[in-house]
Amino acid sequence: MKNALTSHELQALHASARPMDGFGPQSEFEHLAITLDGTDNHLNPWLQSLPCPVIGVGNGAAAAGCDTVVETDQQLNVIAENISRAPIAAMTLVQHLRAIENLPMDKALTVESFAYAALQQGPEFKSWLAEYTPGKTIEESGPSILTEIEGEILTITLNRPKNYNAIGTEMRDALCEVLDMAVTHGSFERINLQANGKAFSIGGALQEFGQVTDPATAHWIRSLRLPATRLLKLRDKLQVHINGAAIGAGVEMAAFAGRVTCSPKAWFQLPELKYGLIPGAGGTVSVMNRIGRQRAAYMALSMEKVSAKTAVEWGLVDGVI
Repeated sequence: MKNALTSHELQALHASARPMDGFGPQSEFEHLAITLDGTDNHLNPWLQSLPCPVIGVGNGAAAAGCDTVVETDQQLNVIAENISRAPIAAMTLVQHLRAIENLPMDKALTVESFAYAALQQGPEFKSWLAEYTPGKTIEESGPSILTEIEGEILTITLNRPKNYNAIGTEMRDALCEVLDMAVTHGSFERINLQANGKAFSIGGALQEFGQVTDPATAHWIRSLRLPATRLLKLRDKLQVHINGAAIGAGVEMAAFAGRVTCSPKAWFQLPELKYGLIPGAGGTVSVMNRIGRQRAAYMALSMEKVSAKTAVEWGLVDGVI
């Protein structure tokens, strides 16, 4: 694991005119770490062109050129270790976030789908999939989504509590159906999204990962059946309350809402890198829109749990109830 470069060492690296294939997967620099103290900003455009995550440590003018900024060597080491296990996904993540930072959110969702679909055929995801043993899904009765209309208020409740509201095809399609109704109806004053059970959602149902055989079909299906595209259209009316864990698609969907609240024990996580993937349920768009590119990258690269307190401080959540 490389130590963070000093300002002088960074200048020397740039002056060496190292080719692009000297950075990123299968290179000496799977990530580039910089001690920000004493840096200036004239290398920022170069840093943002590199095909690898750029991580700043501390404070300095080059921070704006970094993909994420950490305060401690321990945080850097966690991220570096994660990148070493999935360098292609990590590279794709930061390149994607850079590319969509100033795009309209609807266009950015399309770009996310391209990147996610490509990684589904990548070696890191295939390696994870080959070693993964699917767990059992607990049978649950009743619809996966409950809806209630009271006046001009629509309440949508995720209803697979025994499975921690994992989002499989059944729940995804049911959610798209009710959200399409809400978009078409148009007159709802407020749309509440909540969940039954101990968790808001632990994200995509892992048992269903890898079922699509090619990236083109994966993108086609996502273009038609992604709840995020509907949530984006409804965000001005949408209010989400998170009880317990919101992992992966759980936090990605919630972050589209105009107002997000959570319980004191709620927590949030983007763990997709360990599968060789990036957030693919709209999270690169929704989470970045709420907390900015660098913190979104931090969540995805570190895969650390974010507490309710920190989520409020960052703006991922608007209040604790």
